[in-house]
Amino acid sequence: MQNLRRILLKGRTNRSLQVITKMCYSCGKEVQRGRGLVLGVYQREGNKELKLTTSAEKFNDRVGGKLMELICETKIDGRLGRGKVFNNIDIDYRSVAVVGVGLEGIGFNELEMLDEGMENVRIAAGIGAQALQTVNCSEISVDSMDYAEQAAEGAALAIWQYTEKLSVKYRPVMPKLDMYDSADMDGWMRGMCKAESQNLARRLSDAPANCMTPTLFAQATVDALCPCGITVEIRTMDWIEQQRMNSFLMIAKGSCEPPVLMEISYCGTAPEDKPVMFLGKGITFNSGGINLRKCDGMDEYRGSMSGAAACVAMMRCVAALSLPINVVAIIPLCENLPSGMATKPGDVCTLLNARSMAIRDLDKAGVVVMADPMIYGQTTYKPRLVVDVATLGMGTKKAFGGGATAIFSNSHYIWKQFQRAGSLTGDRVWRLPLWQYYKKQVTDETGYDLSNDGRGLASSCLAAAVLHELVHCADWAHLDTRGTGLISQFGLIPYLTKFRMTGRPTRTLVQFLYQLACPEPK
Repeated sequence: MQNLRRILLKGRTNRSLQVITKMCYSCGKEVQRGRGLVLGVYQREGNKELKLTTSAEKFNDRVGGKLMELICETKIDGRLGRGKVFNNIDIDYRSVAVVGVGLEGIGFNELEMLDEGMENVRIAAGIGAQALQTVNCSEISVDSMDYAEQAAEGAALAIWQYTEKLSVKYRPVMPKLDMYDSADMDGWMRGMCKAESQNLARRLSDAPANCMTPTLFAQATVDALCPCGITVEIRTMDWIEQQRMNSFLMIAKGSCEPPVLMEISYCGTAPEDKPVMFLGKGITFNSGGINLRKCDGMDEYRGSMSGAAACVAMMRCVAALSLPINVVAIIPLCENLPSGMATKPGDVCTLLNARSMAIRDLDKAGVVVMADPMIYGQTTYKPRLVVDVATLGMGTKKAFGGGATAIFSNSHYIWKQFQRAGSLTGDRVWRLPLWQYYKKQVTDETGYDLSNDGRGLASSCLAAAVLHELVHCADWAHLDTRGTGLISQFGLIPYLTKFRMTGRPTRTLVQFLYQLACPEPK
């Protein structure tokens, strides 16, 4: 403990950010709280001198060059995410985290389909904020590093933790964030808004299933959206039965928890303008029904409603940004559990469009729950575009891991808009085929019109083919988030906490709507 105190008070150290933060966290005693500062440093190129960001240079001048001396002594080279924490070098900031931002001037990488300059800032700001949070800084100022919006996103996403079920004395410090030495306050506020919305999706997804039942999810949605001026209609069991949403009820009847359907509306332009309709899969716990899933790791499937959570969070961000666009979200909420009332493999239901669907695999209940709400939403709102978000096929997770969200679309324009949105947010999407080959595998049946599982191994493509059969409007996109919307298992995105829900792709959905609402002039 004495050695740790000497390290913190000396103002210089040869240890990395990760080592310092682990030592401070494991000491078991409260470290004196104070203000912290995150500064960026660009990666050294060849024989050139190490270069600080503009704000870091000003801070270095303020402390009489002491910051640069410490950087040189500790041999920081500016590589992305590498850095040090220095203490007591400035009267206003107890701790200063200097983090590498990578190469200066880096931009869009076509091979990666990613704006690497923006993503590097998110990573640097996130790692720096996490390090200062761990040493109990109650206020953290963040260098914009020329990208204020992205710095806000990285820092706010990195410090978030699910703490609602922790005793108060064990809850970590949730520091207050502000921007350091930059005039781009609009960009900073946009970034904070997007990050806080994604954190809302993470909180909804990460809650235990008994604390986020369909009814409790609906209540949380009302609490989050109604203060923003968004209309939320809660439809109960009686209404769902009156509308004859048989596919939805077939899955919901396996649980004692009553199903709920939410209709969320945001009006940002003329009421007569056609809206963009989102459909979010809201199975608050998915055991697989009678086709029970493996018990090992089943608790992750409390996040089977992460598509619904992302849609709810997106709606709040759209309202906060006052985007000039009309948006509607349909959220069917239920549980998929085995019981005496549960649907049996092979049961057949009739959809709202009079087509029959065989439910041959209850483990693939997502498309069944979404079928009738999809048809209902198109009939009621006559949208110009339909986007559904769901954790469906395991094929997506096996193909992409957590690297990208799979997208299926019948519109090349919509796909390109999502591709651009993902490249800017760092939360990428990638297109998979929507071919007649897969449609035949879900429709070429005898005795009924559709099956919920189809034939063959391409589970994600078959699920998309089922949903495409239910779309009768011009443009449609399906986002399969099985690999990205659940638990972050590999820790490859530094600003998203490992082994917690990700809240993806909330920011990509917001960016997509921004591009539709405010298109760039040609």
